[in-house]
Amino acid sequence: MLKRCIIAENRKLHASPIWVIFFVLPLISAGYGTFNYLQNLEILTERWYSLWTQHTLFYSMLFFPAMVSAYAAYLWRLEHLGHNWNLIMAAPVRPFALFAAKLLVVVKLMCFTQCFVFVLYVACGRLFAGFSDWPPVSIVFYLVRGIFGGLAVAAVQLLLAMLIRSFAVPIFLGLVGGIAGMLIGNKGYALLWPYCLMQQGMNANRSTDVLAGNVLPFLLACAGWLAVVLLTAKVLLEKMDVKAKCFTAQLGPNIGGPAVYGGWAFAGEHRAGNARPLPPRPIFLLAKRPALLYNKSINKQEGTP
Repeated sequence: MLKRCIIAENRKLHASPIWVIFFVLPLISAGYGTFNYLQNLEILTERWYSLWTQHTLFYSMLFFPAMVSAYAAYLWRLEHLGHNWNLIMAAPVRPFALFAAKLLVVVKLMCFTQCFVFVLYVACGRLFAGFSDWPPVSIVFYLVRGIFGGLAVAAVQLLLAMLIRSFAVPIFLGLVGGIAGMLIGNKGYALLWPYCLMQQGMNANRSTDVLAGNVLPFLLACAGWLAVVLLTAKVLLEKMDVKAKCFTAQLGPNIGGPAVYGGWAFAGEHRAGNARPLPPRPIFLLAKRPALLYNKSINKQEGTP
């Protein structure tokens, strides 16, 4: 079922507007960083490392959190439309599997983003900065570490987007988290805030490795934040699941018909004296349209297609 959920979430990305964000924000960051580098050559003398400090100045603190937030909010958008959350609760799939599938898709998008950022970084260095050599291997490690740091941010933003129906609010909170991460990191508490981990991992705005000799605590902090958020999401989704079942158990005898959706209730759909029977036995299918997960009922006795 996890594989099917991943396929469905990937279909949401077909012709998605988030690809505009994917291309535009890294281009803005690369353009501004290269321009700033060329204007301060007398100060920025470490070539590739100096160019890296300018490329990551705003990218890791503002653009990358905003992009991850947009990815997460977009993947939850369909679930917040209409009564799709009720369909999820009624479907024979664990809601946490859906959360895990979304997280994996966001991680995939983060990997694509980091690769695109690296391509822009190399292109700007070779074409505009006039470097004849190639960037040091440590830059690649910075990008990979940024993905590890981004895992915690992606999980947090998915949790926020799951709980908040608005598309813009989680993105705004992601921007606030990135700005707060810059301030908290300067105070020396980078491992205590998930948005700092992304900045620390990418060695943002620094020419020397800020994590030299401290990679293990960084990885443990990433794993710890990821575990905490996943556990929180699992508990919240299980509570929603149990609440839906209990709601059906209370309303089932009053409906005067078969159990609602095979023992699953639509929270908020039924009122005392105004209940309507729903088709039994939902089947979790993939829509042909972009990854809309929907229920198709089968009732052989009534001949429902």
